[in-house]
Formats: sequence, structure tokens, C-alpha cells
Amino acid sequence: MGIVRKTAIVVPCYNEEKRLKANEFLSFASRDKSVSFIFVNDGSTDATSGVLRKLAEANPAQCSSIELVKNSGKAEAVRTGFLRAISEKFDYIGFWDADLATPLACVSDFVSIIDSGKDLVIGSRVKLLGRDIQRRLARHYLGRFFATVVSLLLKLPVYDTQCGAKLFRRNASLEAAMSVPFHVKWTFDVELIGRLSLLEEASGRPGFQKAWVEFPLPSWEEVRGSKVRGKDFMRSGVELLRLASFFYTARAREKYLRSLLRKGSSR
Repeated sequence: MGIVRKTAIVVPCYNEEKRLKANEFLSFASRDKSVSFIFVNDGSTDATSGVLRKLAEANPAQCSSIELVKNSGKAEAVRTGFLRAISEKFDYIGFWDADLATPLACVSDFVSIIDSGKDLVIGSRVKLLGRDIQRRLARHYLGRFFATVVSLLLKLPVYDTQCGAKLFRRNASLEAAMSVPFHVKWTFDVELIGRLSLLEEASGRPGFQKAWVEFPLPSWEEVRGSKVRGKDFMRSGVELLRLASFFYTARAREKYLRSLLRKGSSR
């Protein structure tokens, strides 16, 4: 039986030689032939390239890699992977952190939700009874403050935009949203959701947010070696101010939307 090219998961990688759990990716791929992985090596300076090459050789039908010559940041790495998946006509496209802080088993849950008619699934790190969310207390409270600001910015009751596990249905809005580089680095997730909101509103599709779902993760673990540092929260705050100028200033909002539509229609 051949591979069903239904779901592509983009995995951005920067110096992940010691943290990338290659066997877990290969094991999951062997169990679910409908899921493919696109690893994007973001200019790593360690042996990540070799690890990804061996992964692709072990299962070339479901694992592939893209090499970026220089480090461009997670936002551009994710976008590059999405452009590959879009060109290969996958139905669902998502991204997942290489350290598997979110277990790969959740991919199947996300796919099931999209199958039910939804367009976007966002992993949400909510500490609930029966859920195993391991996160440092300081980061939890910083995250809650950040999420509150983002919710106000996007005008969405979203709990956790920054979790590195998301899955999208491939449609015209997603293709347009990925057509141009992001304007921010640390908060590109927020910009992506904002772009989708603008594009869906422009298309005249009422109630599009009803097709967006946050999925409380059954488990999530803060893996040692994270590239995110405390000072990055400060940088994120500055970026949110920049995004606010795009989304709330009428003239800038219109210009921003036109750039997406123009580039998206030329693809």
C-alpha cells in the first residue's frame, strides 16, 4: 500500500543534534503512513545536518529535509517548510518542535479534529486535572501575561499562541499567509494567526473562528536546552507593539493585507 500524502509536519531544527529524537519520528512514521515530516535545518553549526540526512535515508517516503545555508530563525524555517508542503499539495500542514515537548501521539488527535471540519488546531498547555504539563513556574506566569495581551491584540479568546504544535488545513488563506516572510521573529505564531484573521475577513467568510480549536495537550514537558531565554519575552513585547501597528492602524492594515493578497495570488 502506497503512502497517503495527507498530513505534513514541518520540524524546524537549529543545533538539534543532541535533542532530536530521530527514533521517535521514525517509529511514528512507520505506524501512520498518512503523516510525513519535513525537517528544516536552519543553518545549524553542529551535526544536525547529518542526523537529518540519516532520517531521510531511513524513510525517504515520509521524511525529507531542507537545508538553509544560514540561520534565518524559526519563523522563516517554518515558512520554508510550509511552502514545500503547499507545493506538494498536502491536505493538512502543521509544525512541531524538534525536542518533542509535545508528544508525537498528539498529531493523531490534531488530525482527527481537522477531519471533523476544523481549519486550525492549536496545542494549548493548560494545567488541568489529569493533564501532565511540566513547565517552570516563572515561564508559566510570564506566558499567562503574554497570552492575555495577545488575546486582546487578536481579539480572540486564545489561551496559548506560543505552543510549538499547530496544524492547519491547506486553503487559500493559509497559502496567502505563508506567501511573504514574517515581520517578527519571536512572535511569528501571533502574526500568522493575525494574518489568517485578516485574510478570512477579507474573503467575507463569517464565523471563520468557529473552525479554529485549541486542544488542551495531555502532556507537555519543558525540555532542557531550549533556545528561548528570559530576555526573549522582552523582545516579544516589542514585536507585539509592531504587530499592533499592522492590525490596528487602518492604513497600515490595508497595506499589510494587500501585500498578502498580491503575493498569494501570484503563486
